[in-house]
Amino acid sequence: MARRDANRPPTDNEQAGLIMRDAMIVGNGTLRRAAWLFCLVAGLALTPTAHAEDGATHAELLSLFEEWRDLERPHQRDGVPDYSDAAIADQRKALKKLQKRLADFDLDGWTVAQKADWHIVRAEMNGLDFNIRVLRPWARDPAYYQQVWTYQSDTPAHEGPTNHALIELWTYDFPLSAEAAEKLTSELKTVRPLLAQARENLDGNARDLWVSGARTMKQQAQKIASLSMKVAGADEDLKAAVSDARAATREFVEWLEAEAPKKKGPSGIGKDNYTWRLQNVHLIPMTWEDEVLLLKRELRRAHASLRLEEHRNRALPELEPVASAKEYHALARASVDKYMRFIEAQEILPMRDYLKPALLAQMGSYAPPEARNFFLQATHREPMTLYTHFYHWWDLARMEEEPMDHPIRQGPLLYNIFDSRAEGMATAMEEMMMHAGLYDDNPRAREIVWIMQAQRAARGLASLYAHANEFTMKDASDFHVKWTPRGWMSPDLELLGFEQQLYLRQPGYGTSYVTGKHLIEQLFADRMRQALEEERRDYSVSDFFGELNDAGVIPVSLIRWELTGDDADIKAITAGLER
Repeated sequence: MARRDANRPPTDNEQAGLIMRDAMIVGNGTLRRAAWLFCLVAGLALTPTAHAEDGATHAELLSLFEEWRDLERPHQRDGVPDYSDAAIADQRKALKKLQKRLADFDLDGWTVAQKADWHIVRAEMNGLDFNIRVLRPWARDPAYYQQVWTYQSDTPAHEGPTNHALIELWTYDFPLSAEAAEKLTSELKTVRPLLAQARENLDGNARDLWVSGARTMKQQAQKIASLSMKVAGADEDLKAAVSDARAATREFVEWLEAEAPKKKGPSGIGKDNYTWRLQNVHLIPMTWEDEVLLLKRELRRAHASLRLEEHRNRALPELEPVASAKEYHALARASVDKYMRFIEAQEILPMRDYLKPALLAQMGSYAPPEARNFFLQATHREPMTLYTHFYHWWDLARMEEEPMDHPIRQGPLLYNIFDSRAEGMATAMEEMMMHAGLYDDNPRAREIVWIMQAQRAARGLASLYAHANEFTMKDASDFHVKWTPRGWMSPDLELLGFEQQLYLRQPGYGTSYVTGKHLIEQLFADRMRQALEEERRDYSVSDFFGELNDAGVIPVSLIRWELTGDDADIKAITAGLER
């Protein structure tokens, strides 16, 4: 690849690239804006010329990214996305051409951030490639055809594979305006044709996916039934659309249940496929075996730490759950206030006006003992143990209030590629804030942190064995229950089935909480050490979180490269690429 002659001064484009590279490595938002302003005032181009004769520019990558996102959305048939074999085959042919064009990019002279963008686009394309070759959710997974969603995910996009005709009921305000009613009517009319197509496409033999998918679709029928109550006073067209969508879903469930006895195959994708997806889609520099080793270690560490914490606190009274809605609201509100005071006083991260409202909106509500799932067991004792995980909602608020001027990183990455950063950061905050002193005045709360860490490791490890086809979904659920302390994860909890189904549907997601936490802890340690070596004595914890946030919700391996200049993780993942 062509290199700039060190004996000649840099061109305008090269100078702009160097400025942006330095700003991205430093990561401070102020420095980034200053770099952009400098380029603007100096009249410098904001994309480098990689090689005068045959190189591609970052602007051309952005153009290719737009083409890719257009390709990713399937063509329509009968008013719904077409997932037929013929349509998927055509899509794969077009994908191969885009992948070839992307591979031909010459990245010489690009900044680290721009190279990272290239890897993001490559990872997304690999995501579709993997879905077509291996996962085939439109053919193996009935839950792929769930359209009706009643809640917003706490991650940038829904967890797990989803179709391209979602009906986001949580975005509607009831009673509906005339415009909203028309929109919802149009959306509901897609349910029947999509489910009719599903019967043609679903030819897989994955028993656990099939049976759990039937339950998911049964829940969709229940959600539509609840919707019918909300639109009882609406016009006849909307009520008819609701009724037909419910009927179509129920008919689909009946078909799934009738076909279920024929389904006898495994649902896991195997160790090799799992590793390929982990590295080439999620950009995690690990293998199936590496994750097993890590999660085993974290599971035992959490249990050992819990026992030591219990021993240390043995003279203290147990942390009892609240007993009423009034008590819950008072505790939840006080916990938000206390957590925000702690974050600000200890200078944990850059403060923003939207942080506290984002938490207040997610305080939750009181549930009687018999209705408490795993997480409600925690929040009814010490809400902050879960509120620390709500870094998710700060991410979403930041994406809305401070959108990145960056087409590739502005919105959610496809195929849950964000999971190591989103779930990893949320899980890391649980333990990080404990070590930072959040529970110094409430030692029993530290026990809950270790219980939550154990639960996350248990469910992730179970999902690894499920994908290796060493566990059925029931085996994974039983393991999950067995290794969650204090009986907080019981076999009859709906949450249990939801989690293990999700992780079976989306390889790598169940482990991303622990693996992402591990990668972020590594990055935090190395970035702080790097600052000490550079004698940047003013570099703080808040500076680190500011850098992390400024990079966007992208794989941690790419953030590491941008913040530290260390590309070892990316080199390990892309060892076969000449980059």
